[in-house]
Amino acid sequence: MGNVINLNRFRKRAEREASAKQADANRAKFGRSKAERSAEETRADKAKAHLDQHQIDREEQP
Repeated sequence: MGNVINLNRFRKRAEREASAKQADANRAKFGRSKAERSAEETRADKAKAHLDQHQIDREEQP
């Protein structure tokens, strides 16, 4: 006869693992300090401005 397994234990373990995975994702997404968020926003703004400065404007001819 095979081994008896407790399905509730298996289900709860799977839920804990899924919860831990979600917590890791949330820590990566929301776990930054205000200074880090500000620095990232400044970097993004600077990169966008740099890219916009190199854009070639073409005038349409009638």
